Amino acid sequence: MNGSRPNLRAGTVRFTGEPVNLPGPGPLATLTIVLVVNRFRVPEEETTGFRADVEEARAALSEQRGYRHGTIGRNVDDPTLWTLVTAWDNVGAYRRALSSYDVKLRAVALLGRAIEEPSAYEVVEPDTVLNVGGARSIG
Repeated sequence: MNGSRPNLRAGTVRFTGEPVNLPGPGPLATLTIVLVVNRFRVPEEETTGFRADVEEARAALSEQRGYRHGTIGRNVDDPTLWTLVTAWDNVGAYRRALSSYDVKLRAVALLGRAIEEPSAYEVVEPDTVLNVGGARSIG
């Protein structure tokens, strides 16, 4: 790999549920995939505008470092319930993306409409060591 970081969006690192050490200069980085699930309640008369806004938000997020993929969904039984699901290299990548000027302009207003609930989820696969709930230490 010539000491360079792999292109994660191209799929050169396969996530298997365990943290993956990435080569590169300095200390090794740890990769833990995070899913972000934002749900929205959208009155039917606002569907057209909301769809354009959520597509724009996904586009803005997709341009950020650490973004893997995203999907927009609409509930089949309740058409007023929508979701934006994105996957990130780690929770830090998602949080940094929210700090981006472009994301603040193009996505934060829409994300502020999300149903108020926790939105970041760790990927759980067989034998995955799960995150421990509680306060996080800064250092």
